[in-house]
Amino acid sequence: MSALFVNNLRFLDTTLRDGEQTPGVSLNPDQKLEIAAKLAAVGVDVIEAGSAAASEGERDAIRRIADAGLPCEICTYVRALHEDIDFAADLGADSVHLVIPVSDLHIAKKLRKTREQVTAMAYDAVEYAKGRGLIVELSGEDASRADQQFLQELF
Repeated sequence: MSALFVNNLRFLDTTLRDGEQTPGVSLNPDQKLEIAAKLAAVGVDVIEAGSAAASEGERDAIRRIADAGLPCEICTYVRALHEDIDFAADLGADSVHLVIPVSDLHIAKKLRKTREQVTAMAYDAVEYAKGRGLIVELSGEDASRADQQFLQELF
């Protein structure tokens, strides 16, 4: 394993968003804050606290986690929408996990857009988030079915 890889290794935990998608799992803001504190205590570098666009309860949890002063980066999951990015910035998140559909199926059926429009959306959202002072992590939704050339151009 190269020293470059080891020296730059960071742990990102998605329990508070992905974990809550498990059938029968629903966490209230107090529970999310408690889990976030435990994740920070064991040295997790980045905590994906949730998706602010999901609900007021989710926004409350993200706000409380961001305000807790934990020694880690607080991230929120966002779509390529200014409103989602504004939620993240206004709630005190340090970073956003910006997810945009990249397969032709999702581009056409979910967004009803073209590849060119999706590329413009991604670039606009990244610049907007950076302008709001956020660190940006960009991910492609449904990337395993995406055209590899398009992925290389986008990323």
